[in-house]
Amino acid sequence: MQIYDTKARKKRELIPREKGKVAMYVCGPTVYNKIHIGNARTFLSFDMIRRYFEYRGYEVTFVQNLTDCDDKIINKANEEGRSPEEVTEEFINKFINDMHDAGVLDPTIRPRATQEIPEMIDITQTLIDKGHAYEVEGDVYFDVSSDKTYGVLSGRDVEDAESGHRTLVADGQGLEKRKRAEADFALWKASKPGEPSWDSPWGKGRPGWHTECVCMSKKYLGLPFDIHGGGSDLIFPHHENEIAQAECAWGQGFANYWMHSGMLKINDEKMSKSLGNFLMLDEVLNQTDARVLRMLTLQTHYRTPLNFSEERLTEAGKALGNIENCIRNLEWLIKNATDGEPTIDGDELVELIKKCKDAFISHMDDDFNAPAAVGEIASFSNELNKIFDPNKTISKDDSKAAEKAKDLLVELFGVFGIDLNQNSENNDESVPAEISSICKTIGIEEAGTLDKTLEKIISVRAEARKNKDWSKADKIRDEIASAGWTMEDTAQGTKIYK
Repeated sequence: MQIYDTKARKKRELIPREKGKVAMYVCGPTVYNKIHIGNARTFLSFDMIRRYFEYRGYEVTFVQNLTDCDDKIINKANEEGRSPEEVTEEFINKFINDMHDAGVLDPTIRPRATQEIPEMIDITQTLIDKGHAYEVEGDVYFDVSSDKTYGVLSGRDVEDAESGHRTLVADGQGLEKRKRAEADFALWKASKPGEPSWDSPWGKGRPGWHTECVCMSKKYLGLPFDIHGGGSDLIFPHHENEIAQAECAWGQGFANYWMHSGMLKINDEKMSKSLGNFLMLDEVLNQTDARVLRMLTLQTHYRTPLNFSEERLTEAGKALGNIENCIRNLEWLIKNATDGEPTIDGDELVELIKKCKDAFISHMDDDFNAPAAVGEIASFSNELNKIFDPNKTISKDDSKAAEKAKDLLVELFGVFGIDLNQNSENNDESVPAEISSICKTIGIEEAGTLDKTLEKIISVRAEARKNKDWSKADKIRDEIASAGWTMEDTAQGTKIYK
């Protein structure tokens, strides 16, 4: 398996520190607000990566932190007249619910920064003792000039680093002037009135943002661990500063591989509040099937910037719909198989199944090339539509082959966190509004689930045709078509699908 390592600037073979196991740390959110779809792109990407590791048989330990102590949280609490704890509890719960709604697996361990303060004090003291940090009136800063390898991840030298940090350190109170150099970053911040604080050797205060992930990854994964991940916006300064602290404090490697997901744009523009194109994940999921959103993310390589638009969502929905229609066709043929002679070349289908699965693994082993893997599945689905013609009868022997083909589609999309059984005939799916409307128009009651309701509509039309009430039969077909569904008469009966 090849993984693109940001630090090495090339693909490297995955060699886990422990055979058959992968230890991953992916930076989580600062819980002062709901997450937007740019955040979600990162979490969906690493959920896909984690799921694929597990599909390939690895035991994955997945750690993702919650930053529950930060300037943004304090400012939000002050603006709303609430405590920081009230703010963080609200948005921790909201984040977890949003992740569940998006189909993202829970991490193995989800530590909170406020529960790891002793470890952060320890590393800060270690860095002071080793000459890599200094204290100024209760604040402690990392001395970037003391780390001769600083910039190893981002490729920046110290002069570039100072430019990059300049806008990040200013807090309106002149604290940047107390540092020896602008690139130096805070390890510990002296407390201000009304802020959360903890006792430390330098007085009451709270940790700097860059310190928490270093401590939590070491505590829960040990060093060096396999993979550190996050959005590409974290490469500098956050991840660069993590490496500096960890390697200067502990004198050993930190993470063996660094992975970063690409940013997200809205209609080819950078997402920002000023442009009015800032979309929260829950708002998108209120209007879009989570599986369609996941399908959209799969159509762009995780390291490449993703363009989000209504048009692309629609295209992703159609692509997913094509696969789902193939599943429905296979299930319908399996359900209505006859005692006739086999007509499917079983050996040919077995070879086709193997070819698809092998190609899927080959693409995903090449730095998780999901777009190519999805393309292989789509091609396989098209071949199945040719082999299993819904207008022809298949035998019970043929149905076994159809079952294997269907199982592979479900299996491979399951790796992406997309459940193709969700809308299959095996599920008790609720009746959509357009089908409910058709039932009212033709004067019948819904039958509880979509499948049973469609069977009832088919039965009513069959009865109309039997009675030569062609007007009613045609009306039912026309209503189905107007709703965007298809009613098809085949050798094995009538079927309705979208």
